[in-house]
Amino acid sequence: MRRRGPGKPHVSQERWLVSYADFITLLFAFFVVLYAFSKADQQRQTEVSQAIDTAFQSLGLFGNASSNSSKTRSSSANDKSVMAMNIVMGEDVLAPAQVKSDLDRMKRDLEQRLSNQVAQHTVAIKMGKDGLVISLREAGFFDSGSAMPRKESMDTMQQISAELAQTPYDLRVEGHTDNVPIHTAEFASNWELSSARATSTARLLLTLHAVTPDRLSAAGYAEFHPVDTNDTAEGRGRNRRVDLVILPRTKTNLAAAGPAAPTGEWRKITDDDTKSTAN
Repeated sequence: MRRRGPGKPHVSQERWLVSYADFITLLFAFFVVLYAFSKADQQRQTEVSQAIDTAFQSLGLFGNASSNSSKTRSSSANDKSVMAMNIVMGEDVLAPAQVKSDLDRMKRDLEQRLSNQVAQHTVAIKMGKDGLVISLREAGFFDSGSAMPRKESMDTMQQISAELAQTPYDLRVEGHTDNVPIHTAEFASNWELSSARATSTARLLLTLHAVTPDRLSAAGYAEFHPVDTNDTAEGRGRNRRVDLVILPRTKTNLAAAGPAAPTGEWRKITDDDTKSTAN
């Protein structure tokens, strides 16, 4: 009888399961890592949201609308949130509530100092979007077409300077005109006139020691930022003004401050400007 030879070795058809299992394990690990990253981002978003909410509450903008959620925060988280949203002034850190209090106090003091000028509508004091605005109307401070402050306005400027000298905030001096074109030997357009009035006023404030040069800037806006209509004589009179804007921010942010800053003509006042004073 013929004997059978040794049989062929059995080849498994399921070896692919090993590679498949390895692939599934790696895929699972990949999604676990993604899930962990998503949780970290969610925590960071929560911290940012808490910081913004705390800052708005300190300004009193939204009242107690989110008081329930704020109760769940720890004191350390609140401290970090407030510090993140505080306004830095040089080496000092001032909370938004303190800035608002300072500006409100300055507004009350100036209204008392300049009560006569306010009643005569030569000075207007109001809160603007950038800070406290002191508007010096042309009727009380400049002759028509001139950039030099009147001698009669010196007493008012001294009172303003005495108040400004008490604040650490920056100051931007803005020149504005109406829309009536001007073309003289001294000023080719309203741009030149508004810039010259801003610069001469800033120079006068330096002379009166109202502010230091590193906290002062001047800008000319011509007729492009009116506060009233240019269709009436009264409206044009209110548009012809120099605004002193008290800025509760650092000088590093000064270039970005003010309405439509790229359209204005900016000029930083230097120590050289103090050599010349207003007549």
